[in-house]
Amino acid sequence: MVKRLSGLLLTVAIITLASFYAGAQTDSTFTPHGKPFALIFSDVNYTSNKEGNSKAFELTRAFLGYEYFFSRNISSKINIDLADPGVGDLDLTAVIRNAFVQYKSDLFSARFGMIDVDQFIVQQAQWGYRYLYKSFQDAYKFGPPSDLGIAFEYSPAKIVSFDLSVLNGEGYKKVQVDSIFKTTAGITLKPFRGFILRGYYDIMKNDFAQTSLALMAGYTFKNLKTGIEYNIQKNTGMVEDEDHSGISVYASLGLAEKFSIFTRYDYLKSAFPDDKPETGDIIKKDGQLFIAGFDYIPVRGVKIAPTYFGYAPEDKSLSYTSRFGVYLEVKF
Repeated sequence: MVKRLSGLLLTVAIITLASFYAGAQTDSTFTPHGKPFALIFSDVNYTSNKEGNSKAFELTRAFLGYEYFFSRNISSKINIDLADPGVGDLDLTAVIRNAFVQYKSDLFSARFGMIDVDQFIVQQAQWGYRYLYKSFQDAYKFGPPSDLGIAFEYSPAKIVSFDLSVLNGEGYKKVQVDSIFKTTAGITLKPFRGFILRGYYDIMKNDFAQTSLALMAGYTFKNLKTGIEYNIQKNTGMVEDEDHSGISVYASLGLAEKFSIFTRYDYLKSAFPDDKPETGDIIKKDGQLFIAGFDYIPVRGVKIAPTYFGYAPEDKSLSYTSRFGVYLEVKF
């Protein structure tokens, strides 16, 4: 069923994008143009627990890319991701994070290629501090942020949008061609101003089906932004009974034009915690994560955030870990 649906969507994608491109040729009032972009994450931090202390200067991420607009509706984007590989002696590795063509109108959009996935885009935007720490599903490896595939979004009204995608399932670091696809579906509701609800489901099957379910609610009122999400993944890596779940709660409050405070709480739980692989940078296995700090924007495109992280592991044989750091985002 998944293979038949995947084939149908790919066929529809080719026909749809071809017709969009043909229609764009008649738009003589638009001047094609492009623009480069860059996004850099860096920090200095001090980490302490019973096992010892450490301090580090880090360049954790650098995105360099170019976006080109062929017409009012059709664009293309390439994005190179420079990041710490976390293995070996390499300081940074470069991979293609995005390379896609997109059609976008008021009601409908389609993306094809190495695309940003829809799994946690809404949650990440509501959290708002990606340069400090990834959103829950991204941090704890419920799915990659980019993948090879095709995605559609349809918004029949301002209060609702639907998204559907078929993905390679390997993520942007492994462009592997096989017969195993990940199929995703989501719905986003905005019933009234400032309030957002998000539901998402995906499935990826080999011997056992890996499924992910994400539910999220967020509210924004003036300078206050809040969010809560519940996430569960069954048979992670298509391994039977390797289940992981957790919640994330976060809030931020703008106190001045260039100054805001924020906090976040995560709780990660696994069915078999002893077999759980390492996850994010701070939280290594099941446990609770606490984040609090303030964000300062001295000039447009630059953010600075002194931040505290606390990690309380579920395994009581491990010690509580504290980290204080100053985090920087540069965007242009």
